[in-house]
Amino acid sequence: MSQTTDRIIKNTGYLYAKMAVTMFISLYTTRLVLGALGASDFGIFNIVGGAISMLLFLNVAMAGATQRFLNYSEGQGDKESQKKIFNISIILHLVVAAIVVALLLVAGRFFFNGILNIPPERTGAAEVIYCSLIVSTAFTIMTVPYDAVLNAHENMRYYFFVGILESVLKLTVALITVRVSVDKLVVYGILMACLPLVTMTVMRIYCHRHYEECVVAPRKYRDRSLFRKVVGFAGWNFLGAMSSVVGNHGNGVVLNHFFGTVLNAALGVANQLNGMLLAFSNSMLKALNPVIVKKEAAGDRDAMLSFSFMGCKYSYLLFCIFTVPFIIEAPLLLEIWLKDVPEWAVVFTRFQLVRTMLEQLTISLATSLAAYGVIKQLNVASLMFNLVQIPILCVLFSKGFSPIWFYVVIIASMVVVESWVKLYYTHRLCGMDYGRYVRQVLLPALTVTAGMVGSGWLPTVFMPDGFLRLCLVALLTTAAYVLVYLAITPGVEKRTFVQAAVRLFHRKSV
Repeated sequence: MSQTTDRIIKNTGYLYAKMAVTMFISLYTTRLVLGALGASDFGIFNIVGGAISMLLFLNVAMAGATQRFLNYSEGQGDKESQKKIFNISIILHLVVAAIVVALLLVAGRFFFNGILNIPPERTGAAEVIYCSLIVSTAFTIMTVPYDAVLNAHENMRYYFFVGILESVLKLTVALITVRVSVDKLVVYGILMACLPLVTMTVMRIYCHRHYEECVVAPRKYRDRSLFRKVVGFAGWNFLGAMSSVVGNHGNGVVLNHFFGTVLNAALGVANQLNGMLLAFSNSMLKALNPVIVKKEAAGDRDAMLSFSFMGCKYSYLLFCIFTVPFIIEAPLLLEIWLKDVPEWAVVFTRFQLVRTMLEQLTISLATSLAAYGVIKQLNVASLMFNLVQIPILCVLFSKGFSPIWFYVVIIASMVVVESWVKLYYTHRLCGMDYGRYVRQVLLPALTVTAGMVGSGWLPTVFMPDGFLRLCLVALLTTAAYVLVYLAITPGVEKRTFVQAAVRLFHRKSV
């Protein structure tokens, strides 16, 4: 297991290095864009982008299927199978791109005629943004097979370089948007839509030069039996992806319908900040998930579950260390970041971060179920629980309930219930022991969180808000995190990671 741990730490290091650069650029870019567009236009961009994302579940389903089968074949060392899966994926994603573009063009008529609450004078600009993002979506879909190949080979060094390139391009777009004298929303939307074309071109060239399975020859590598398996797996992924999209973006449309674009600006800020903080745990998961699938492919179920538990625990802890102080000092931090903070942004940000923290506790169990190859039950249950959110929110908001209930309903259905479903099916299908999960994931996570929250809230009781209190909160929560984690972590686990880090450092220095 030491070589696997070495590889995970090395790949996570690449992803963290990328994140350190891209997060700083992203924070500054968002500030520039919000200042240039204003809260209303920023909200329009987010709600139009959300409307497009509602119909991307086809791509998400196929991406998950491609990723799983390529990782599985890589774990078995079957190159011929990888070539077949790659060619199947190329064809399927071309078909998916065409279907999604057609659906989006049809859906546009409904979005701009009664569904989206956009000021009449900005409808024209919103339609231009919509068309630009449709083109962007097509390029993004066609990039997925290459992304899956890189992930199967655990090549995180590539993501380091391309991620920085993409962030620099986004910053360039923001600077251009600030300086132009024409409609800034239109300029920003069109330029942002061009970025996926650059990413796809770079990724395509790299993969074809470095990986032998990247051979586009669908006639030579066709396999009807494998095709049916991939499509069948994608079909059940389709339900799960559609459920997630309805839960996330469908609810955003409901919020827009009842409260307008300003609350969508607050939701956009909350989601963007959540995404940036989530990058700390997602970086680790991106390095770990292929290992989980490969262990199952090799027939090592116990190791697969061990790495899955590792993913749940460390994903939560890596997110928690930054999230707890941010939740405590959200008003000051958002003001420093944005200057003009949209109404409800502080409340939405706190709720969104709590929601995501809870989701991390079971996040890798979904990977375990996908590695096992049986995802039907999980996705059916997820779809049922998530679809019920929209009518509940419509009823509540029509009765005059506060926008806070947006997150109350989401946390109840998309977090609490869905997490229980993951636990149940991982136990039933993969033989997971509930007690082992509680000992290795739940108790360490809750203990560390309790220590951080208790120490972080003390300064808010005795000190006025300000930069000095912010620094003290950050210092106390970090100290509590380290001390509690060291106190509860078994010595064997600590030694394993320290030894792996030392080996990697030694290799770099030789």
